[in-house]
Amino acid sequence: MRPFVPFVANPHVLTVAASFWPRKLDVERYPVDAVLFETEPGVQILVHAQQPQGPPLGDFVLVHGLEGSSASGYMRSLAQQALAAGYAVHRFNMRNCGGAPLTPTVYNAGLTSDLLAYIVDLDRRRRTPVFLVGFSLGGNLVLKLAGELGEDADRLIAGVCAVSTPIDLGAACRYIGRPGNRLYEWRFVRSMRARVRETNGLFPGFFPVAELDAIKSLYDFDDRVTGPLSGFRDAEHYYGTQSAVHFLDRVRIPALLIQAQDDPMIPFSIYSAPAIAANPRIRLLTTPHGGHMGFISRFRPRFWLDETVVAWVQNACVVRIS
Repeated sequence: MRPFVPFVANPHVLTVAASFWPRKLDVERYPVDAVLFETEPGVQILVHAQQPQGPPLGDFVLVHGLEGSSASGYMRSLAQQALAAGYAVHRFNMRNCGGAPLTPTVYNAGLTSDLLAYIVDLDRRRRTPVFLVGFSLGGNLVLKLAGELGEDADRLIAGVCAVSTPIDLGAACRYIGRPGNRLYEWRFVRSMRARVRETNGLFPGFFPVAELDAIKSLYDFDDRVTGPLSGFRDAEHYYGTQSAVHFLDRVRIPALLIQAQDDPMIPFSIYSAPAIAANPRIRLLTTPHGGHMGFISRFRPRFWLDETVVAWVQNACVVRIS
């Protein structure tokens, strides 16, 4: 893996640049199969699947971040890199995301049941190694699932990678609530409120929309919407039970955590959690710069993150086969 040399050193510039940097996904060479998959009665999630030109070496299942989707730039560019390397790719949309039929529920950072249902079905259909890659909130999801499965994870998952992940949801929520992050937080809150309004239009009474305008922060949203609608008492109950940091000691498959030390949305201090250093299955790859998923290199190829993840998977495949 080559060292990361950032396009610029400013974490906010990197974070924003990564969102707008042009990324190509060749859908002619790798046609897209849009799959509506039922994870439980009344709930369908949308997965965009693509196959490499030859027999696949393995399967990448990519999970997006907060208010992202299968169309997010980071999902598309990693898909391109993985397909070119000979892997099948499944760009997984969390519940109610990416254009799937809306349900009277919400997704959250710990809702692993939908992802588990999909990879169990994938296991029935193929015999190649499956690697989960989660971005930001999706990183918490894939790490938590690996921890939940424990010793049984190896049957379904060959490895798991988490990028720019809020492994301590409460600490990350407080961090993003700092004044300097207000633009990020407002963008998320505005999108999340709009999703609730849309859902309420299909399912009247889903949530009292008159209360939405009073929600100004991610904490408020989790305290009044995500937490209660997901079966938690409040935001603190949600954070305290669903943060991946509480599951890392149970991870029994190779896990790669990629984190920039200057991430403006996630305090790097949470990566000093004892479970990370104590678990030999976990590798923490840190960079001084990178912002939040802003790993744009000064040199070509620009997408350092994509080549790093694929190289790690290729090495994991070699180790697994040998």
